[in-house]
Parts: sequence; C-alpha cells; structure tokens
Amino acid sequence: MAKPNETNFFSKLTAFQIIAGGFLLLVLFGACLLMLPFASQERILTPFSDALFTSISAACVTGLVVRDTATYWSLFGQIVILSLIQIGGMGVVTIGMTVVKLSGKKIGLRQRSIMQESISAPSLGGIVQMTGFILKITAIIEGCGILLLMPVFCRDFGFLKGTWYSLWHSVSAFCNAGFDLMGVREPFSSLTSYSGNIYFNIVVMLLIVMGGLSFFTWNDIRINKLHIKKYSMQSKVILMTTGILILLPAIMFFLTEYANLPLGERLCCAFFQSVTARTAGFNTSDLAQMTESGQFIMTVLMLIGGSPGSTAGGMKTTTVAVLFLAALTVFGRRNDVQCFRRRISDDTVRNAGAILFMYVVLFISAGMFLSLHDSIPLVTCLFETGSAVGTAGLTLGITTSLSLPSHIILMILMFLGRVGGLTLIYAALSASDDHVSRLPLEKITVG
Repeated sequence: MAKPNETNFFSKLTAFQIIAGGFLLLVLFGACLLMLPFASQERILTPFSDALFTSISAACVTGLVVRDTATYWSLFGQIVILSLIQIGGMGVVTIGMTVVKLSGKKIGLRQRSIMQESISAPSLGGIVQMTGFILKITAIIEGCGILLLMPVFCRDFGFLKGTWYSLWHSVSAFCNAGFDLMGVREPFSSLTSYSGNIYFNIVVMLLIVMGGLSFFTWNDIRINKLHIKKYSMQSKVILMTTGILILLPAIMFFLTEYANLPLGERLCCAFFQSVTARTAGFNTSDLAQMTESGQFIMTVLMLIGGSPGSTAGGMKTTTVAVLFLAALTVFGRRNDVQCFRRRISDDTVRNAGAILFMYVVLFISAGMFLSLHDSIPLVTCLFETGSAVGTAGLTLGITTSLSLPSHIILMILMFLGRVGGLTLIYAALSASDDHVSRLPLEKITVG
C-alpha cells in the first residue's frame, strides 16, 4: 500500500511529466540490462555510454547504433533490445494501462487522461477499449509480418534462426525502429543484401507504412471499412498525406538515383527509401552514394516522420498538412483553415507552427555542433541530427565515429523526438492562466 506522501507526489505530476518520466525509466532500466556481461557475445561489461545509447535508440524506436546489433549483442541482449523496441513503439503508458487492466484494477479518470495524451487521442471516450485495440492490431500485423518474412529468412538462415529473424524484423519494421540483424553478413549493412528481392521489399514496406499510420486511423478503417467519407478528418488527412509523401519522393528518387540498377531493383530502391525515410531506419542501398539532393529529400522526410498516435516519430504528417493548409488559407485570403469541409482550430495551427520551429532549431543547432566538434561536413551532420530527432535511424556512416559529446547530443535528440518536444516543455513548465484578461492588440507586419 502506497504511503500518503507517495500518493501526493504522484498526484501532483502532470500527464506530460508521467509520460516523459516513464520513457526515461524505461531507457535507464534497458541500459542497466545491456551493461551486463551476458548481454554481449564476448561476455564483457559494455560501457554505460554505449548501453545507454543503444537503449535510447531502441526505446525511442530510432535505429542509430554504436555497436552492430547482430555481432556484438548476445541473444539476451537482442531480446532486451527487441523488448525496448516493442514497448517504445506501442508506448510506455499503453503497456502500463494493459498491465493495470489485466490485474483487474479499475482505471480512473486520471489514468485515462494520461493515456489520452500518450496516444494523442481526440477525447477520453473509449480510451480503455482503444488500449485493447492497439494490442490486437499490433499482434495481428506483426504476426502476419512474421509469417510473410519466414520464407525468405528460413531459406537463408534455417528454420530456427530464420524464425527469430522474421520475428525481429517484423517487430522492428512495424515499430519503425530500423534495428536489423544483417550484420552477420556485413556489419552495419542493414537490408542492402535484399535490395533486389521485390517480395521482401514489399512486405517490409507494408509493415513500415502500417506502423506509421495512426492507431485511430486503423480503428476508423475497422469501423467504416472502405466508406472513406465516414472517416474522421484526421484519418483522411493522414491517409492522403502519407500517400503523397510516399509517391512523390519515390518518383524523384527513381528519376535522380539508382540509374545503374535494373528496372525492378531501381523501383524497389526508390520506393523503399521513400517509405523508410519517415522514421523506419532500414535501407536497401548505400545512402552515402546518393546525390546531395537525394540526401536532402531524405532529411526532410525524416523530420516529417509518421502520424500521431502511431509507432513512428518525427513532426508528424498532420503537422505538415496543417501548416500547408494554413499557407493556402493565407494565399487565398480566407479567414479559417479548412480541410474536407471542416474548420481547423487556431490552437492546432499554433501548435503546428511551434512544433516546426522547435524541430528546425534542434535539427540545425545540433548539426552545427556535430560539424564543429567532430570536424565533419555540415550536410552529413544535418542528415544525422535529422535522423535522430525524427527517430528515423538512417545514417551516412558517421554514428560509430562520433565523439562522446556528439553521442550525448544524439541521445537527447532521440529522446525529444520520441517523447515529443511539446510534451517535455509542458512537463517542465506549468500552464499560465491567461483567460481572465488579455493584453491590448497591436499589429506587426510579417513577410
């Protein structure tokens, strides 16, 4: 039974503080497990900095690594990493709510409010049922992913190892984590050995896209089937924006990259890089060989990320869509931001602008630090910091060579990118009540 002072302490914490604190505890616990000698194949004590970096990258479903996952970590270490990926992808609060529900305890209004903030739910209604739906849809999609990947991995690695590889990559792909076990062929090679396997590429891309969609969009699909007109405005925006962000970059990659590859493999690489850039972290081609224009497009995609209430990170597709619609409103000299015959609130537009500003500042300032401190070209460093804050996990090959201060910067970016910059700001600052009075209005010219 909790002591009164303990109860008072937790009751004073805001939902944002509990979400951020939950992720921090998960990261530290994972780092402690990964430090243990039997977490590494050589049975040595892993330095805390490397264990912490790996734990943050896994829990924040990023995919940046300082140790090759397949060759450095033992089976125990890989299980720890996969568990962190699964918990981080579904959300610490979602797992906590599931444990409470299974224990038979009543879930109060405060717990429901925390869950609402954690999964970006539009309202408190149906939160408990939504938790169960998240578990079911995750199990179904990851289970299908395992079965579809088994023919490839069992053919290449045998039944037992192939089954483990199928489980690993299905979870990693759906959770948009980007951790792979292909280092057994070549360290840090990701999925480059399967660049020409059309079947394998399609399966992994589907898992990534499904994980990057909002769980609420999946609920809309479950309820309304193919009656798209009945979907919520958010689901429509997510589906449309996701489709555009897959198709347009893929066309650009096809036209500007991979000219030396056969047509089928060229199509696979173009679409795979378009899909994986928005927080998945796998790659089927050498990203360092891409043109700077291609690398810049991938950096932008990594910053955008997936959709709210999904396993993906980044600014989110809805943020970009709202800002685009706000720009169209200004260009058209209309009063309200509109989409699908619905009006978007001014608060939503302000939040979208704040998120964009925060991500750009973090991305650029961190990139400049890495470039100055480690004497690496700025474009390469910006790709790395965009990958970290967007929780994408893609790299141009500099992660392992960076100094400890630069690794610390990347760890902070990964944590901010997964938990959410606004969540941490709300957790640190108490809200001010400005509803009683308002300051005088005065215009300022912009543009």
